[in-house]
Amino acid sequence: MPNTQQDTPTSLLPDPSIPAPVAPPPRDRRPRPPGRRDPHLLATALFAAYAALSVIRYEHLATRSWDLGIFEQAVRAYAHLQAPVVDLKGPGFNILGDHFSPVLALLAPVHRLFPSPVTLLVAQAALFALSAVPVTRAAAGLLGRPRGLALGIAYGLSWGLQRAVDFDFHEICFAVPLIAFSLEALLARRWRPALWWALPLVLVKEDLGLTVAAIALVVALRCRRSPRPLVYALAVAVLAIAATLVTLTVVIPSFNTTGGYGYWTKVDSGFTLFDGTGTKLRTLAWLLIPTSGLLALRSPLFAVALPTLGWRFYSADDHYWGTDWHYSAVLMPVVALALVDALARARMSSRPWLRSYAQHAPAAVAGAALALTTTLPLSTLTDSATYDTPEGVPRIERALARIPNGATVEADIGPSSRLTSRCRVFWIGDTRGIAPDYIAFNNTSKWVGDVRAYARQLHPDARYVIDDAAYGYFVLKRSS
Repeated sequence: MPNTQQDTPTSLLPDPSIPAPVAPPPRDRRPRPPGRRDPHLLATALFAAYAALSVIRYEHLATRSWDLGIFEQAVRAYAHLQAPVVDLKGPGFNILGDHFSPVLALLAPVHRLFPSPVTLLVAQAALFALSAVPVTRAAAGLLGRPRGLALGIAYGLSWGLQRAVDFDFHEICFAVPLIAFSLEALLARRWRPALWWALPLVLVKEDLGLTVAAIALVVALRCRRSPRPLVYALAVAVLAIAATLVTLTVVIPSFNTTGGYGYWTKVDSGFTLFDGTGTKLRTLAWLLIPTSGLLALRSPLFAVALPTLGWRFYSADDHYWGTDWHYSAVLMPVVALALVDALARARMSSRPWLRSYAQHAPAAVAGAALALTTTLPLSTLTDSATYDTPEGVPRIERALARIPNGATVEADIGPSSRLTSRCRVFWIGDTRGIAPDYIAFNNTSKWVGDVRAYARQLHPDARYVIDDAAYGYFVLKRSS
């Protein structure tokens, strides 16, 4: 019989010094929970809708205010590692002396790669859409997948978010997801993440420190039987209030040339809470009825909305009282997650009518959001005419393109946001003695009768000639 061991080549024998290969662990074939991707798919769809709405508005020269130009000047400065000087607010004006929003520096890297106002609009759309993830996830976790998805849709289509997307760019787009993630963690009884998500709000805007304090106090209420989290929550509340006071009285005045906080002038010396009562009650109705069927009032989380409502309603500026613009965006995640909390509590109620109401509320608020959307900004995306470039826009763009990069320009709302990424832009009539290279403004309403005379009025010691004009837009060049 042949010797098997001798007949086997040595190269084919296993080397005892080399460990035997370890078999990979078996794949986890457990079924994944249904609806796990729902929040992210919804957020993706919302991002596409928000971005389309705001970018189309920009491309059609339908910018609503000077804010887009202001924020782009600030972000552009950060992108070039400079102080956030915003010449639209006045030559050399540091934006930190207006609102304390250093969070804008986070957009600097992407703006350095894509220097355009569109970068800000797309980033805002992404942040608003991101906030739908924690809202939908929290709702699904407490109420089940169908109701969670319904509430996520209702939140994503809420009027406050739509108004904000439709009104250019604002720093509060950072606050919306932070509040949503914080309240999601609060509902999950994860106290520390709830506080950590809330703390960066003090870097978004000066008034949001009070919102941080409100979140911390709700956390303290919920965890009052746990000594250590209770101490953390109370400490965060005190820290947030202190940060607000220091920001308003020290930080902002130190950057402001007047040495003060300019928005104190918007607070009347009298008691203004009951001024404009009708407008304020309508705002409360919009905030509570279509978005929550009044059920949000049953949750302590609604207290997080009180600081924002308080300063808005106490202000003497009636622009803050209504439902227009971006002021209600930060309230939308508060109301949505307060509703989730109230619905979870109502399911255990001893009142049959309340349990029945809570069972049907998610479908009702989703239906209300869909119905209201037919009259809100996102409805324009269903109109084919929305995607047609208005007559005159290409010609106006060519007129503004005549202004060279790096030029100094005095402009109003129409041209300003088209030029801030490549020129130094001042607000028209507020150059503080600087005679810019160009003056560009929208005169479609014919608010200026004699264009040349208006230029002489702005700068008596300089001479300007009309360099181009198109569809009511004028570009004037300073002659040598």
